[in-house]
Parts: sequence; structure tokens; C-alpha cells
Amino acid sequence: YLKKELGIKCEARVLGQINKETEYVLNYFDVKTPKYLNDVKLQIKDIDYHKDYFINENTSMEETYNYMNEKNITGVPVVSENNNFTGIITAKVLLKEIFNTDINYLFTSYSNILNTLNGKEILKFDDEIIGNIMAASYKSTTFIENIPLTYKDILIVGDRHSIIENAVKKGVKLIIITGNNIIKEEHLNIAKENKVNIISTEYDTFVTVKKIGLSNYIKNLIPTDRPHTVLENEYYDDFINKAKKLKYNNYPVIGKDNTCKGLLRITEINKKVKKKVILVDHNELEQSVIGLEEAEILEMIDHHKIGNISTSYPINFRNMSVGSTNTIIYHLFKENNVKIPKNIAGLMLSGILSDTLSLTSPTTTEIDKEVVMDLEKICNLDHQEFAMNMFKAGSTLEGKTTDEIINIDMKSFQAGEQTYSISQVLTLNYEEILDNKEKYIEAIEKYASLKNNDFVLLTITDIIHKGSYILFTNSAKELLEEALGVTNIKQGHYIEGLMSRKKQLVPLIMEVLN
Repeated sequence: YLKKELGIKCEARVLGQINKETEYVLNYFDVKTPKYLNDVKLQIKDIDYHKDYFINENTSMEETYNYMNEKNITGVPVVSENNNFTGIITAKVLLKEIFNTDINYLFTSYSNILNTLNGKEILKFDDEIIGNIMAASYKSTTFIENIPLTYKDILIVGDRHSIIENAVKKGVKLIIITGNNIIKEEHLNIAKENKVNIISTEYDTFVTVKKIGLSNYIKNLIPTDRPHTVLENEYYDDFINKAKKLKYNNYPVIGKDNTCKGLLRITEINKKVKKKVILVDHNELEQSVIGLEEAEILEMIDHHKIGNISTSYPINFRNMSVGSTNTIIYHLFKENNVKIPKNIAGLMLSGILSDTLSLTSPTTTEIDKEVVMDLEKICNLDHQEFAMNMFKAGSTLEGKTTDEIINIDMKSFQAGEQTYSISQVLTLNYEEILDNKEKYIEAIEKYASLKNNDFVLLTITDIIHKGSYILFTNSAKELLEEALGVTNIKQGHYIEGLMSRKKQLVPLIMEVLN
């Protein structure tokens, strides 16, 4: 909301499924759940390919050639109605047909012929012309006696009026009058009766014969085998691997429902437009979205320790030692003189109360308390009463599987070459987990194996009594004994006063690992 108010086009995204607590808050303040973001890996749509480079299948061969020449491309996708992709025409295919001296069949439109021959409409009865091409190259009597004309024929003729008369009487499909010659009125009347199409061109018979084939629909040349295409949402690195094997120069880009989006040339794949992101409440690769290294990080706003993300140029990085990132965001509103609406204030207040366990966590600062006082005035709420309702909604484990519970708030950390994860479950009924601790231990062991973690911890935080019980993978036993100063630590060990994973538990672990 703040960025939009400052004129920056952006949208909120979440990196995982929202928990019950967040769902309660969003519903309370009538705010839609942000869309889930799976990754920010480069996709074909992020490449500066030739958008809208395609031609309609009813375009003529000549117009197609001119289009490719104008755009300086060696291939062009072909589409039907609604830009539905049908194939690709390459320069190789087109030139092979252009140099084919045996083009004697036409399947095209009247307008294509008119444009190709720079012609003039004399009579038009059909939008589409299909027929066999022939030129009146013999003397009139020889032609009339030996060439039987039918409604399937397309006749190219100059000023041989007897041949023209014979053609209109036979009802040929089309007559092309070359050299701007005149057709007699009497022959024109017969042509009208028999619905004979007629075009006049300034070209002589030789040039007309050479060019007429270029008026054919380009769809006549589309190869029957399906060409190699690339999907608009396909990942860039997947395409590169595919292109290395195929070794083609041109790839039609396809969107939803087989619609053609344009043309990607292999020589231009380095023209990339990276996805732009602002990281909020985290600054470590392990906690962020897949493919972050392929994106452009514009800004980071966080209250955690500085992690392992680096950028190739300076960015705005706002990090404060406070209990919640929302406290920082509150100050950004004030610094930019942007008024905080009631629903936005409610979200920010909820974030601070959640992070600081209603201002009781060791991470809470005086700054957090001051911000909460101001935000609850905007929302017209009692923050303690609201926090308890929020925690009640969020701490219920009803209907959740063991895997879902350990993933409610799982965060990963890096220390040297070791990677580990800590899940924190805030609850008003810790016995529900401890009574089934074997299931939860099995679940975190499985999680460690799947994620290739060195160890995983599950902290069950009792909101009322302000302490936490800890479950751990077997690989973490010795490390925890050293970090907590405990001999022969047992599963479900209680740590009085442990409310903050970030400020109380992680520093102890990091001290041992470092």
C-alpha cells in the first residue's frame, strides 16, 4: 500500500500458505489474501523477444517475404483467427517455393492477387480464388481448339479477345488481363452473367506468370510436422538446455490456449528483463523465493540479522533492531508523510503483536510499544484484547496434519557450511503436541532428510506461561546440550522464558556452530 501511494507499481505476494492467525487478521480487517509466489526464476516472458511478430495464415507469400525482410527475421509464426498458432514459415521454405518454376495452382484470396499484381478490380464475385493457372501463350485458334477451359481455371491473357470470349462463355474462375488491355463490353456482360472474376494488371504476361504464384496463401506452405515452440511461462534455463540440442534459430512463443505471442530468436536470448522484488521481513536466500538469484532486488526491509544475500549495486536496505518489521514500515509511512488507513494500521498492529507476543517477547523494544499505542488509536482497538483473540484463532491445531503444523512457521538458517531449520508453533494447548511427540519427531526427521538440513528443531511456545518446549532431530542432540548447557537433553525439554526463536535460540546455536 505504501509503495503504491508513492507511485511505485507493485503487488503483495506471500511465499507460503498463510496460517490461521494471519487468516483471522485479514478477515477482521477485510483485506484479500495476497497471491502465492512460487518463484522469480527467469521465464521466456522476461526475455525481450519480438512480441506480436506473426502473420495471418491468409497472408500472401509475397507479403510474408516483405514482412520478414522488413523485420530482418529469418522465420515468422503463422496464426489463424484469434492469433491461434498454426505453424512457422522460414526463409528457407519460402525461398524454395519462390524459386519453384512449376507453380500452376492457386489457392488464395481475390485481394491477395490484386495486391501481388498491383492490379485493378474489374469484376469480383468470389472472395477466395481456387484454380489451375494457365497463360494464353499460343495463337488464339490453337489455344481455343486444344485447351479445354473449365470453372476451375485461372487464365492469364493479354488482348486476345477471341480467347477472352471463349473463357467468359466457359465460366472460368478468374481472368487476368495483362498490360492494362481493355476487355470488350460484350465480353464483360457475358462475364457478369457467368460470374467470372476479372482483374486487370499493368504487368505484361511474362511478369504476371512469374508473380502470380506469390499471391498464394502462406498457409499452403506450412510444414505438416509440428514446429518446435517455446511457452511464454517456460523457464529460461529449461529453454536454453532444449535449444542447445535442437539448434534452431527461430522459436514461436506460445501463451495460453495456443495463442501466439511472438518470435524468439536464439541470437537475442540475452536481452533479459529480470523480475523486480522488494524483500520484506527477511534477507536470507534460504527464507526467500526460489530463483531469487535470477531477480533484481530493489530493496530490503527487515528486523532480523543480516543474512547472505548480496546485490551487484547499492540498494535501499532498512534494518532496525526492533521487534517487528511492521515497526520499521510504520516509520516509513511517517517519513514519507503518507496517512495510514484503518485497515492498513490494523495489519501493521497485528504484525507487531504477533512478532512480540503482544509486547511480552524479549525482542520487544520501547519503539515497538510506542508504535502499538499509535496504531491502536487509528484502529480504535484494545491491543491486548485483540491480541488474545488473534492468538486463539492462530493457535488452534484442529484439522491440521503433523506436517502442516511443523510448517506453520518454519524458517531456515545458514551457519558456515551447515543448514538448519527451526519451526515455532505458538499454542494455548502445548499438551496436544507433546502427547504425540513421537509423530512430530518423525516428521522433522523426514523434513531434514527432504530439505537436506543438518538438523531441525520444533519449538512449542506456551503463550500463557511464556516458555517453550523443544523437539529435535537426533543430529541436533549434542549441539543443543552445548548451546543450552544441558546434560543428556530429552525430547520435549522445557526452556523457561524462551519466546523468541530469533533473539534467544538462534544466537545460542550460532555461537556453537561458529
